[in-house]
Amino acid sequence: MEVFWWILGIAGLLILAVLGVTYVCFRMAFYISDKEKRENALRIVPPGKEYEPFHDMMYGWQNEVKTFSYESFTIKSFDGLTLKGKYYEKFPGAPIELMFHGYRGNAHRDLCGGIQRSFACGRNALLVDQRASGDSDGNVISFGINERKDCLSWITFMLAHFGQDVKIIITGISMGGATVAMASGEALPPNVIGALSDCGYTSPKEIICKVIKEDMKLPPKVAYPFVRLAARLYGGFDLEETDSLRALPNCRVPFVFVHGESDNFVPCDMSRKMYEICPGQKMLYTVPGAGHGLAYPVAGEKYIEALKHFFG
Repeated sequence: MEVFWWILGIAGLLILAVLGVTYVCFRMAFYISDKEKRENALRIVPPGKEYEPFHDMMYGWQNEVKTFSYESFTIKSFDGLTLKGKYYEKFPGAPIELMFHGYRGNAHRDLCGGIQRSFACGRNALLVDQRASGDSDGNVISFGINERKDCLSWITFMLAHFGQDVKIIITGISMGGATVAMASGEALPPNVIGALSDCGYTSPKEIICKVIKEDMKLPPKVAYPFVRLAARLYGGFDLEETDSLRALPNCRVPFVFVHGESDNFVPCDMSRKMYEICPGQKMLYTVPGAGHGLAYPVAGEKYIEALKHFFG
Protein backbone atom coordinates (compact mmCIF):
# COMPACT_ATOMS: atom_id res chain seq x y z
CA MET A 1 0.00 0.00 0.00
CA GLU A 2 2.86 2.37 0.80
CA VAL A 3 4.34 1.79 -2.68
CA PHE A 4 0.96 2.61 -4.22
CA TRP A 5 0.87 6.00 -2.48
CA TRP A 6 4.42 6.71 -3.58
CA ILE A 7 3.50 5.96 -7.18
CA LEU A 8 0.34 8.02 -6.90
CA GLY A 9 2.30 10.93 -5.46
CA ILE A 10 4.93 10.79 -8.18
CA ALA A 11 2.23 10.60 -10.85
CA GLY A 12 0.52 13.62 -9.33
CA LEU A 13 3.75 15.61 -9.34
CA LEU A 14 4.37 14.70 -12.98
CA ILE A 15 0.87 15.82 -13.93
CA LEU A 16 1.36 19.11 -12.10
CA ALA A 17 4.71 19.58 -13.84
CA VAL A 18 3.16 18.95 -17.26
CA LEU A 19 0.30 21.33 -16.53
CA GLY A 20 2.79 23.96 -15.35
CA VAL A 21 4.99 23.66 -18.43
CA THR A 22 2.00 23.74 -20.80
CA TYR A 23 0.63 26.84 -19.07
CA VAL A 24 3.94 28.63 -19.53
CA CYS A 25 3.88 27.60 -23.20
CA PHE A 26 0.35 28.94 -23.51
CA ARG A 27 1.25 32.31 -22.05
CA MET A 28 4.33 32.63 -24.25
CA ALA A 29 2.84 31.51 -27.57
CA PHE A 30 -0.90 32.18 -27.55
CA TYR A 31 -1.97 34.55 -24.80
CA ILE A 32 -1.97 38.33 -25.07
CA SER A 33 -3.19 40.48 -22.19
CA ASP A 34 -5.34 43.58 -22.56
CA LYS A 35 -2.37 45.61 -21.32
CA GLU A 36 -0.12 44.20 -24.06
CA LYS A 37 -2.79 44.94 -26.66
CA ARG A 38 -2.86 48.58 -25.49
CA GLU A 39 0.94 48.78 -25.56
CA ASN A 40 1.02 47.31 -29.08
CA ALA A 41 -1.42 49.97 -30.21
CA LEU A 42 1.14 52.61 -29.23
CA ARG A 43 3.86 51.02 -31.39
CA ILE A 44 3.14 52.46 -34.81
CA VAL A 45 6.18 50.82 -36.42
CA PRO A 46 7.32 47.20 -36.00
CA PRO A 47 10.14 46.60 -33.49
CA GLY A 48 13.51 45.33 -34.71
CA LYS A 49 16.60 46.74 -36.39
CA GLU A 50 15.68 45.48 -39.86
CA TYR A 51 12.68 47.84 -39.85
CA GLU A 52 14.59 50.96 -38.80
CA PRO A 53 15.64 51.99 -42.36
CA PHE A 54 11.94 52.06 -43.28
CA HIS A 55 10.64 53.99 -40.27
CA ASP A 56 10.35 57.30 -42.11
CA MET A 57 8.39 55.59 -44.88
CA MET A 58 6.10 53.92 -42.35
CA TYR A 59 5.56 57.13 -40.38
CA GLY A 60 4.65 58.80 -43.68
CA TRP A 61 2.08 56.10 -44.41
CA GLN A 62 0.65 56.45 -40.91
CA ASN A 63 0.30 60.22 -41.22
CA GLU A 64 -1.29 59.91 -44.64
CA VAL A 65 -3.82 57.36 -43.41
CA LYS A 66 -4.88 59.78 -40.68
CA THR A 67 -6.18 62.08 -43.43
CA PHE A 68 -8.33 59.33 -44.98
CA SER A 69 -11.98 59.00 -44.08
CA TYR A 70 -13.19 55.57 -43.06
CA GLU A 71 -16.21 53.65 -41.88
CA SER A 72 -16.02 51.46 -38.78
CA PHE A 73 -17.49 47.96 -38.84
CA THR A 74 -18.20 45.43 -36.10
CA ILE A 75 -19.03 41.73 -36.43
CA LYS A 76 -19.43 38.74 -34.12
CA SER A 77 -17.09 35.78 -34.50
CA PHE A 78 -18.31 32.18 -34.56
CA ASP A 79 -17.44 31.92 -30.84
CA GLY A 80 -18.96 35.22 -29.76
CA LEU A 81 -16.05 37.67 -29.92
CA THR A 82 -16.56 41.23 -31.11
CA LEU A 83 -14.26 41.92 -34.07
CA LYS A 84 -13.53 45.39 -35.42
CA GLY A 85 -12.56 46.70 -38.85
CA LYS A 86 -12.15 49.95 -40.78
CA TYR A 87 -13.20 50.42 -44.38
CA TYR A 88 -11.35 52.89 -46.64
CA GLU A 89 -13.00 53.68 -49.95
CA LYS A 90 -11.47 55.58 -52.87
CA PHE A 91 -13.16 53.93 -55.85
CA PRO A 92 -16.90 53.32 -55.33
CA GLY A 93 -17.87 49.91 -56.65
CA ALA A 94 -14.28 48.68 -57.01
CA PRO A 95 -13.09 45.35 -55.57
CA ILE A 96 -12.33 45.42 -51.85
CA GLU A 97 -9.19 43.99 -50.29
CA LEU A 98 -10.00 42.29 -46.99
CA MET A 99 -6.71 42.61 -45.09
CA PHE A 100 -5.32 40.60 -42.17
CA HIS A 101 -2.27 41.58 -40.06
CA GLY A 102 0.42 39.51 -38.41
CA TYR A 103 1.13 37.78 -35.11
CA ARG A 104 0.81 40.10 -32.09
CA GLY A 105 0.32 43.01 -34.46
CA ASN A 106 -2.69 45.10 -35.37
CA ALA A 107 -4.22 46.59 -38.49
CA HIS A 108 -3.02 50.13 -37.74
CA ARG A 109 0.64 49.09 -37.56
CA ASP A 110 1.06 46.10 -39.87
CA LEU A 111 -1.16 47.34 -42.69
CA CYS A 112 -0.25 51.02 -42.67
CA GLY A 113 0.99 50.80 -46.28
CA GLY A 114 -1.65 48.31 -47.32
CA ILE A 115 -4.27 50.97 -47.91
CA GLN A 116 -1.96 52.91 -50.22
CA ARG A 117 -0.97 49.75 -52.08
CA SER A 118 -4.62 48.79 -52.44
CA PHE A 119 -5.52 52.24 -53.77
CA ALA A 120 -2.60 52.07 -56.22
CA CYS A 121 -4.09 48.85 -57.58
CA GLY A 122 -7.50 50.51 -58.04
CA ARG A 123 -9.12 48.79 -55.05
CA ASN A 124 -10.68 49.75 -51.75
CA ALA A 125 -9.54 48.32 -48.41
CA LEU A 126 -11.15 46.80 -45.32
CA LEU A 127 -8.54 46.43 -42.57
CA VAL A 128 -9.51 44.21 -39.66
CA ASP A 129 -8.05 43.76 -36.22
CA GLN A 130 -7.75 40.01 -35.80
CA ARG A 131 -9.03 38.34 -32.63
CA ALA A 132 -6.92 39.24 -29.58
CA SER A 133 -5.49 42.24 -31.44
CA GLY A 134 -6.12 45.97 -31.67
CA ASP A 135 -9.71 46.92 -30.92
CA SER A 136 -11.07 43.39 -31.31
CA ASP A 137 -12.02 41.14 -28.41
CA GLY A 138 -10.16 38.09 -27.19
CA ASN A 139 -6.86 37.19 -25.57
CA VAL A 140 -5.93 34.03 -27.47
CA ILE A 141 -4.07 33.99 -30.79
CA SER A 142 -4.47 30.72 -32.69
CA PHE A 143 -1.93 31.11 -35.51
CA GLY A 144 -4.64 31.17 -38.18
CA ILE A 145 -6.72 28.22 -36.95
CA ASN A 146 -9.66 30.26 -35.63
CA GLU A 147 -8.66 33.36 -37.60
CA ARG A 148 -9.51 31.63 -40.88
CA LYS A 149 -13.08 31.22 -39.60
CA ASP A 150 -13.12 34.93 -38.79
CA CYS A 151 -12.11 35.57 -42.40
CA LEU A 152 -15.20 33.69 -43.55
CA SER A 153 -17.35 35.73 -41.13
CA TRP A 154 -15.98 38.97 -42.57
CA ILE A 155 -16.75 37.76 -46.09
CA THR A 156 -20.33 36.95 -45.07
CA PHE A 157 -20.65 40.42 -43.54
CA MET A 158 -19.32 42.08 -46.69
CA LEU A 159 -21.89 40.30 -48.86
CA ALA A 160 -24.67 41.52 -46.57
CA HIS A 161 -23.35 45.09 -46.28
CA PHE A 162 -21.98 45.83 -49.75
CA GLY A 163 -24.39 43.65 -51.74
CA GLN A 164 -24.22 40.38 -53.62
CA ASP A 165 -22.23 41.95 -56.46
CA VAL A 166 -19.25 42.96 -54.30
CA LYS A 167 -15.86 41.64 -55.41
CA ILE A 168 -13.44 40.62 -52.67
CA ILE A 169 -9.71 39.88 -52.59
CA ILE A 170 -8.49 38.35 -49.32
CA THR A 171 -4.98 39.47 -48.38
CA GLY A 172 -2.70 39.08 -45.39
CA ILE A 173 0.82 39.52 -44.11
CA SER A 174 2.76 36.99 -41.98
CA MET A 175 0.17 35.23 -39.78
CA GLY A 176 -2.42 37.12 -41.80
CA GLY A 177 -0.98 35.52 -44.93
CA ALA A 178 -1.32 32.09 -43.34
CA THR A 179 -4.88 32.99 -42.31
CA VAL A 180 -5.71 33.77 -45.93
CA ALA A 181 -4.05 30.59 -47.19
CA MET A 182 -6.03 28.45 -44.73
CA ALA A 183 -9.28 30.26 -45.54
CA SER A 184 -8.74 29.76 -49.27
CA GLY A 185 -9.32 26.04 -48.83
CA GLU A 186 -12.84 26.64 -47.51
CA ALA A 187 -16.00 26.93 -49.65
CA LEU A 188 -15.68 30.57 -50.65
CA PRO A 189 -18.45 32.43 -52.48
CA PRO A 190 -17.78 33.45 -56.11
CA ASN A 191 -17.47 37.05 -54.89
CA VAL A 192 -13.94 36.19 -53.71
CA ILE A 193 -11.96 36.78 -56.89
CA GLY A 194 -8.42 36.49 -55.56
CA ALA A 195 -6.06 36.01 -52.63
CA LEU A 196 -2.64 37.27 -51.59
CA SER A 197 -0.32 35.89 -48.92
CA ASP A 198 2.70 38.07 -48.10
CA CYS A 199 5.34 36.14 -46.12
CA GLY A 200 2.83 33.62 -44.79
CA TYR A 201 3.89 30.30 -43.27
CA THR A 202 3.13 26.73 -44.29
CA SER A 203 1.72 25.59 -40.96
CA PRO A 204 1.51 26.66 -37.32
CA LYS A 205 3.53 23.59 -36.38
CA GLU A 206 6.37 24.33 -38.79
CA ILE A 207 6.81 27.96 -37.79
CA ILE A 208 6.53 27.16 -34.06
CA CYS A 209 9.11 24.37 -34.36
CA LYS A 210 11.43 26.77 -36.19
CA VAL A 211 11.18 29.29 -33.35
CA ILE A 212 11.69 26.56 -30.73
CA LYS A 213 14.83 25.33 -32.47
CA GLU A 214 16.46 28.56 -33.69
CA ASP A 215 15.36 31.15 -31.12
CA MET A 216 14.83 29.12 -27.97
CA LYS A 217 17.59 26.55 -28.69
CA LEU A 218 15.36 23.66 -27.60
CA PRO A 219 14.64 20.34 -29.35
CA PRO A 220 11.30 20.74 -31.20
CA LYS A 221 10.41 17.05 -30.83
CA VAL A 222 10.46 17.48 -27.06
CA ALA A 223 9.02 21.01 -26.74
CA TYR A 224 6.38 21.13 -29.47
CA PRO A 225 4.04 18.52 -27.91
CA PHE A 226 3.81 20.77 -24.83
CA VAL A 227 2.94 23.75 -27.05
CA ARG A 228 0.25 21.79 -28.87
CA LEU A 229 -1.16 20.54 -25.56
CA ALA A 230 -1.16 24.12 -24.26
CA ALA A 231 -3.30 25.22 -27.21
CA ARG A 232 -5.72 22.39 -26.47
CA LEU A 233 -5.94 22.79 -22.70
CA TYR A 234 -5.91 26.56 -22.31
CA GLY A 235 -6.68 27.93 -25.78
CA GLY A 236 -9.45 25.54 -26.77
CA PHE A 237 -8.11 24.80 -30.25
CA ASP A 238 -5.97 22.25 -32.05
CA LEU A 239 -2.82 23.62 -33.69
CA GLU A 240 -3.01 20.85 -36.28
CA GLU A 241 -6.70 21.20 -37.17
CA THR A 242 -5.55 22.51 -40.54
CA ASP A 243 -2.69 24.40 -42.16
CA SER A 244 -1.82 26.18 -45.39
CA LEU A 245 -0.40 23.09 -47.09
CA ARG A 246 -3.59 21.12 -46.46
CA ALA A 247 -5.91 23.96 -47.42
CA LEU A 248 -4.30 25.25 -50.61
CA PRO A 249 -4.93 22.16 -52.80
CA ASN A 250 -8.64 23.04 -52.40
CA CYS A 251 -8.12 26.68 -53.40
CA ARG A 252 -10.28 27.80 -56.34
CA VAL A 253 -9.27 31.47 -56.62
CA PRO A 254 -6.25 33.12 -58.28
CA PHE A 255 -3.51 33.32 -55.66
CA VAL A 256 -0.42 35.51 -55.29
CA PHE A 257 2.42 34.49 -52.98
CA VAL A 258 4.83 37.28 -52.02
CA HIS A 259 7.95 36.88 -49.91
CA GLY A 260 11.18 38.67 -49.10
CA GLU A 261 14.17 36.53 -49.99
CA SER A 262 16.05 37.72 -46.87
CA ASP A 263 13.24 36.84 -44.47
CA ASN A 264 14.91 35.34 -41.40
CA PHE A 265 11.68 34.72 -39.50
CA VAL A 266 9.37 33.02 -42.01
CA PRO A 267 11.67 31.47 -44.62
CA CYS A 268 10.99 32.34 -48.25
CA ASP A 269 10.93 28.62 -49.02
CA MET A 270 7.61 28.38 -47.19
CA SER A 271 5.96 30.50 -49.89
CA ARG A 272 7.70 28.42 -52.55
CA LYS A 273 6.20 25.26 -51.03
CA MET A 274 2.73 26.81 -50.94
CA TYR A 275 3.04 28.03 -54.51
CA GLU A 276 3.95 24.54 -55.74
CA ILE A 277 0.87 22.84 -54.30
CA CYS A 278 -1.63 25.60 -55.11
CA PRO A 279 -3.70 24.72 -58.19
CA GLY A 280 -5.03 27.06 -60.85
CA GLN A 281 -3.92 30.60 -61.61
CA LYS A 282 -1.07 31.63 -59.32
CA MET A 283 2.05 33.77 -59.04
CA LEU A 284 5.14 33.68 -56.85
CA TYR A 285 6.78 37.07 -56.42
CA THR A 286 9.95 37.17 -54.31
CA VAL A 287 11.89 40.32 -53.45
CA PRO A 288 15.70 40.15 -53.12
CA GLY A 289 17.05 41.79 -49.97
CA ALA A 290 13.67 42.10 -48.27
CA GLY A 291 13.25 40.94 -44.68
CA HIS A 292 10.10 39.77 -42.95
CA GLY A 293 7.10 41.84 -44.03
CA LEU A 294 9.29 44.21 -46.02
CA ALA A 295 8.58 43.09 -49.59
CA TYR A 296 6.39 46.10 -50.33
CA PRO A 297 8.64 48.74 -48.68
CA VAL A 298 11.64 47.34 -50.61
CA ALA A 299 10.02 46.66 -53.98
CA GLY A 300 7.53 49.56 -54.04
CA GLU A 301 6.21 50.17 -57.55
CA LYS A 302 7.52 46.81 -58.79
CA TYR A 303 5.31 45.09 -56.21
CA ILE A 304 2.29 47.05 -57.41
CA GLU A 305 3.03 46.39 -61.09
CA ALA A 306 3.34 42.66 -60.38
CA LEU A 307 -0.11 42.63 -58.80
CA LYS A 308 -1.64 44.70 -61.60
CA HIS A 309 -0.18 42.35 -64.18
CA PHE A 310 -1.45 39.24 -62.38
CA PHE A 311 -4.97 40.46 -61.65
CA GLY A 312 -5.32 42.35 -64.91
